[in-house]
Amino acid sequence: MKLLKLMFVRHAQSVGNQQKRMQGWGEFPLSDEGRGQAEKLAQRLLAEAWHPTHIYSSPLKRAAQTAEILLARFLAEPLPAAVSDLVDGEIDAPFDVLTRWGDRSEIQVTYADELKEFQNGILTGLTWAEARSQYPELCERLEASPDWIQIPGAESLHDARSRAQRFIHQVIHQHSGGDCVLVVTHSWILQHLIAELLGSDRSWRIPARNTALFEFWIERSRWPKNDHNRFNTDLWQIRRFNDHQHLLLPG
Repeated sequence: MKLLKLMFVRHAQSVGNQQKRMQGWGEFPLSDEGRGQAEKLAQRLLAEAWHPTHIYSSPLKRAAQTAEILLARFLAEPLPAAVSDLVDGEIDAPFDVLTRWGDRSEIQVTYADELKEFQNGILTGLTWAEARSQYPELCERLEASPDWIQIPGAESLHDARSRAQRFIHQVIHQHSGGDCVLVVTHSWILQHLIAELLGSDRSWRIPARNTALFEFWIERSRWPKNDHNRFNTDLWQIRRFNDHQHLLLPG
């Protein structure tokens, strides 16, 4: 049984993260530490032989740079001898070895606007101290109530959940069993993507670390069916959730 493997990744640390800014759709590059985090993640995935067949990313700089670092490492990894020998002539290699490696030059990053972070309007790029200085009444309202308060110029919660729904629907229907799909996105929209994938009618708070991994395995051919197999946990598996062990490694 070939399963569709979906790996969601929060982008590596950005300069905006370091400065504690509400980044939204603002363009902030990775920090030096963030580049190191992305390298550690790439090393971990390569060590585990987790090779994506497809990569999707938010087009915002901090996510795009994370995806580009990962892709560069996947493409630069030395091929196994059984495959590299093909360059020099014929080889008697098991078919599954050749299929598993395939033509890695075909892997590319597809950028999807649905994966962008929360569009936070007039607060984009500000620290909370700067926001309180510029918009004191709005910030007082936000601090005083747990209820959703619409920020001027920002998207609504419904709009955010709707674009998460669009992306999950698209990726499920475009891919099949055997595909390994890597998705690089942001912490806030990641919560809505996971809720949508799990079929929850609520979005749940998930304090995701930079470069944390969320991996789901899906038996794609049975996904559309509405029978007892919806409750068969062999067909729908959560393999990792907020896994950031690679950040604990030295170096």
